[in-house]
Amino acid sequence: MNELPITSTLKEITAYKKKLNWGDVPAIYHMTSSSISELDGILTHGFDSAYKHLFDKGNWNLDLLDGHIDNNGKILVTQKPKITLRHCYDEQNYELHCYPIVQGERLNVSLSHHSLCPFQQWTPETMQMLFRISNLVSFIVFTFKSGDQADLALIKYSHKRVQELMNELSTSFEIVNVIGYSIADFCKELYRKKPNFSIADLLDTPDENMD
Repeated sequence: MNELPITSTLKEITAYKKKLNWGDVPAIYHMTSSSISELDGILTHGFDSAYKHLFDKGNWNLDLLDGHIDNNGKILVTQKPKITLRHCYDEQNYELHCYPIVQGERLNVSLSHHSLCPFQQWTPETMQMLFRISNLVSFIVFTFKSGDQADLALIKYSHKRVQELMNELSTSFEIVNVIGYSIADFCKELYRKKPNFSIADLLDTPDENMD
């Protein structure tokens, strides 16, 4: 087997990694895969996260969204809350950030019971960063320089899982814009800049070039 199928699970990828390396798994692989595994439990295992809290309709602005509570206590809305998502990278980590849309603009400030904000309370300090994959950028550079097929499969899995979580958001929210490079596009741009792998150039890319 030279390459794992795209449908491989994280457990299968790690088992393949161990097979390729005679049971020896580098620390950077272990740290990255452990962080990615947390994404699998964001919704299904009840892990506490800003991503999960975003779906709490009790914090939605029902007046703005033309919503109501039915006889069974279920919150229903006619309009989806509008948000913008942003792929964020530093020299080590990847994060997905979220911004509420107010009067057509994405905001990065705290709001409380603002009539035009889709959320009753919005605090960037606790709500903006939906989740993080620690060490992903470092792992991508490591993979490009000396990685194997299992390492590549782990990067592909991380991209796939993030896209699935974004698709889950789109069922309840109107995603007005997605800013920044997806994990797949980040890898393509970084590879294009080899052999120096100039991460700084990617981190400094202006928003208008990342839509």
